[in-house]
Amino acid sequence: MVDVPIIKKHIVEALKRRGPSLPIQIAGEIKQNSIFTSAFLSELVDEKQVKVSHLMVGGSHLYFLEGQEDQLEKFTKYLHPKEAEAFLLLKDKRILKESEQEPAIRVALKEIRDFSESFKDDEEIYWKLIRTPNSEIELLFKEKKSKQPSTEENRQSSNLKKPEPEAQEKNIAVKEETQLVKEEPKLENIKKETDLQDFKKPEPIVKKIKRIIRVHSKKPAEIIAPIFDNPLVKKIEKPKKESPKSEFVLNVIKYLEEINFKVIEEKEHKLKEYLALVEVDSPLGPITFLTQAKDKQTINDSDLQKLLSDAQSIPLPALMLYNGNLTKKSIEYAEKYSSVLKLRKMQLD
Repeated sequence: MVDVPIIKKHIVEALKRRGPSLPIQIAGEIKQNSIFTSAFLSELVDEKQVKVSHLMVGGSHLYFLEGQEDQLEKFTKYLHPKEAEAFLLLKDKRILKESEQEPAIRVALKEIRDFSESFKDDEEIYWKLIRTPNSEIELLFKEKKSKQPSTEENRQSSNLKKPEPEAQEKNIAVKEETQLVKEEPKLENIKKETDLQDFKKPEPIVKKIKRIIRVHSKKPAEIIAPIFDNPLVKKIEKPKKESPKSEFVLNVIKYLEEINFKVIEEKEHKLKEYLALVEVDSPLGPITFLTQAKDKQTINDSDLQKLLSDAQSIPLPALMLYNGNLTKKSIEYAEKYSSVLKLRKMQLD
């Protein structure tokens, strides 16, 4: 008979000693099956006694206690490269203004929820490290504002160099053109009409003026005709043709029924392979395995690694069904991860 309260107590004590840990590590500490340990950890999370990370290590989440959040930094090497970059940037700057970050960093900041936390200031979104106290945030904002130039200084600096209005317009090219203009001389100083007879009219004065021509380079928008959905036309979707199951796959399904395994979802089937989620009853209730059956002469450690990796990314334990032989390395690999990887040789008709 399993004493649930005692096992849960042992799990909490193991987390106090180890800090953030994987289910398989906790299972080794308390000398229990990894599948049962995962079930107990889920219950402890529901009871708010244990926390679970968003970060994943090899397809599994980390479990830890209140106050151990800082220790998750030891596992940042398992982050996606862009997420690791966002974490290091946030750790260095302490505060990041979202609008000033490149799109990939903005997305990464949202993903590293174990380390980052958003807040608003003057309708702008900022990010900080979760462990950074609010008092430090306020101090950082005060320092930032004190470094900004005063309004008068901003006004003076803006008057030093004003861009021409034409240069501020987008998609406009400015051309300068020289034009000759004839200007007649003014005869204001001539008092008598008689003097005009002997007066020699001077040559016209030539002036250069600049004419600014704006050339809009923006092309006119393309006109896109709306798509007309004719209600009288019936759209017939062709049903997807499902390939028939091979004799090997049918025999595997029959074998699973014989050993009281229930197929709950078929993932993939080929001529000599079958992948599905199967369920079996246990003393703790039904347990689901990612199950793969292979009609292969030799099962090697690469076959087992691939299956276990796919299973842990769900996360679920893995079950390999085979009708051939195991290599020495595959046997060693199966023994190493026996708590989450099961093997069974099939006896097919």
